[in-house]
Amino acid sequence: MLDVVRRHSPIPLVIQLGHAGRKASSQRPWDGGAQLAPEEGGWECVAPSAVPHADGELAPRALATDELPQLVAAFARSAERAERLGFDAIELHAAHGYLLHEFLSPIANRRDDAYGGSLENRMRFPLQVVAAVRDAWPADRPLGVRVSATDWIEGGWDIDQTLVLAGELRRLEVDWIDASSGGVSPRQSVPVGPGYQVPLAAAIRSSSGIPTIAVGLITEPHHAEEIIASGQADMVALARGMLFDPRWAWRAAAELGATAHVPPQYWRAAPAIARGALNVQR
Repeated sequence: MLDVVRRHSPIPLVIQLGHAGRKASSQRPWDGGAQLAPEEGGWECVAPSAVPHADGELAPRALATDELPQLVAAFARSAERAERLGFDAIELHAAHGYLLHEFLSPIANRRDDAYGGSLENRMRFPLQVVAAVRDAWPADRPLGVRVSATDWIEGGWDIDQTLVLAGELRRLEVDWIDASSGGVSPRQSVPVGPGYQVPLAAAIRSSSGIPTIAVGLITEPHHAEEIIASGQADMVALARGMLFDPRWAWRAAAELGATAHVPPQYWRAAPAIARGALNVQR
């Protein structure tokens, strides 16, 4: 069915692949996001090290070294399934305190084997996953990686380490980097404000040459346009903004003088469009 949609839709179908690591077995974010206890239906989580995400939570089980190739293979099989289903692009989730980010960050990774300690070692497992997915995914379909470019914690993962990672991702022929931040610890101190993560995307783009996506409190069309026009990022992603206003793209087109493709049903129901506020292509 997805393949039928893919052949007939101008909108690319993108799937995000990830592993929640020690943040699995948790309540839904809108229900607080706390760890589920076993009696609440929770389960044992796995992570690079037996270090809980937050005080008072059960520690995850540290993954054995010989388990890691199995996880790499599982990511590759997921990419193969995504191809069979007709997806156009994959984004690997290596951000927000999930498993791949946990391996990168000294906050969560306390290993003393080939997958912990030095920056090279901490990058090893995430890069193995990226390489396996790139090999399993058709060369003509793009692959992106979402990163937390900083943990916002002293001694944690930071932008300088992210730039090294970005160079390795370019070597593996990653097509874009989605630059987010934080999520590995509740101790983070994030300077939240409109576009607060845009400088991270700009630094990655400048250093690596990989196209970047800027994300995070970008809610106004003119702000989004300025980020792209100024070369700070190649794309802008919205999540909560689109959930709040599903027609955000139409509003942006109206404010920026662009053309929107509007089904005739919507044309009949939109007096603002009828008054010429938006260039419409039916």
